Amino acid sequence: MVVGYYRWSKPNKKQKKLLLPPGSMGWPYIGETLKLYTQNPRSFYSKKLERYGDIFKTHLLGCPCVMVSSPDAVKFVLVTRANLFKPTYPPSKECMIGPWALNFHQGIYHSRLKKLIQATFLPSSIQAIVPDIERIVLGLLPDWENKIINAHNEMKRFSFDVAMVAIFGSELKDIDMEKMRDFYYRVHEGYNSMPINLFGFPYHRAMKARKSLDELLKKIVTKRRENKDGGGLVGALLRSVDQLTNSQVTDNLFGVIFAAQDTTASILTWILKHLSDNGALLDLVMKEQEGIKRELNKEKRGLMWNDTRKMPLTTRVIQETLRAASIVSFTYREAVEDVEFQGYLIPRGWKVLPLFRSIHHSSDFFIDPEKFDPSRFQDGTRWQKVSIWDGFIMKQSSHHSLERDFVTAKLSLGLIKLVPLSSLILIVLWEVVCKDDGVEYRPFPVPKQGLQVKVTPLLAEKIKIRGHVVNN
Repeated sequence: MVVGYYRWSKPNKKQKKLLLPPGSMGWPYIGETLKLYTQNPRSFYSKKLERYGDIFKTHLLGCPCVMVSSPDAVKFVLVTRANLFKPTYPPSKECMIGPWALNFHQGIYHSRLKKLIQATFLPSSIQAIVPDIERIVLGLLPDWENKIINAHNEMKRFSFDVAMVAIFGSELKDIDMEKMRDFYYRVHEGYNSMPINLFGFPYHRAMKARKSLDELLKKIVTKRRENKDGGGLVGALLRSVDQLTNSQVTDNLFGVIFAAQDTTASILTWILKHLSDNGALLDLVMKEQEGIKRELNKEKRGLMWNDTRKMPLTTRVIQETLRAASIVSFTYREAVEDVEFQGYLIPRGWKVLPLFRSIHHSSDFFIDPEKFDPSRFQDGTRWQKVSIWDGFIMKQSSHHSLERDFVTAKLSLGLIKLVPLSSLILIVLWEVVCKDDGVEYRPFPVPKQGLQVKVTPLLAEKIKIRGHVVNN
């Protein structure tokens, strides 16, 4: 069984008058999927943009696509004419996440679920799990001390555990975390593979794991529905006035896990990398965090939402990381009718991919874009032309995708990224043990080898400038 294909149809009169955007559709069915996912995506995009301009056609994961990369084009798709484009995914991804997930719906069902999910991830709600986030960080530290670790893998552990708390609440006794994590990782391995659901292919293995994960989630949901208990997102979904089925609940739970886990891990890893590369910047961030910590100790309380406003430098470091890493290169939309744009035809049913990465690295909007420079967000000059949202540029988009809602709450609002960052900066010393500055794509960009770092306890009397590279 092969999942996801596109059937070409005879062009109508309007289509005959307009040309498709320039570009290449690649091989039959395979298209240019392998090109995109087996090389540096920036190379793929830059070559296309240099040859074809800001709008071009391609073929990815069994779907004909049009990529747009100028701010005006992105605004056209996501804001001014958003009614012409619906949120979507390739069929293979929809099958994997689940048909009832918020991502794939509009109308009343979408609005209702969006309110429930957003309410769960408001700053006031996230603040309630700050002690749990701190507990997770502190629980990982003993496994790291005096060892060389893969920072990205450890950040994945952290972000997955935080996602579990946000979804199921602080009480996790009825959840087999290891089994849940194992099933999820197996699904993730096939997420961006060619959608060939035949034995031996990564997509087939991922779909088998997805089925096992769905069964596991439904058991948890059924038990909590019967006991009429449960915090976090699952509790909010089960308490919905219009009762949701188990399938509707589990698809949305899985969608939230998928939307948050890898993006969070990748960004936290890049923050560690950039701070390690700049000892002077790390010292300044450390002083800022120490000031917050002294205030919390004096008032005998934990971190609160208002405290994040007292971390301007840390916030700018996070903003610059979002821009420089551009974890999410694009998002998916689908033309609901034939659309004319800049003299080209975007046929009904084609995927439209607003491309964020090229804007984030354009000298038209950012001075010296390849330089990591948090100070560019200090005076708010040229960068205000675009917004940095972990790949989601248009914060006024009329239809928020699930990733946008969750990443905005989990990353851009600050608490979940500031809590572990504060703890790591104040508690441990990390030193990068690999000089290779290369990038790997899993599929999100991460430092080479996941950033190999040596972690040692940080004692107040031994604080020193960090950021130099040491040899194995």
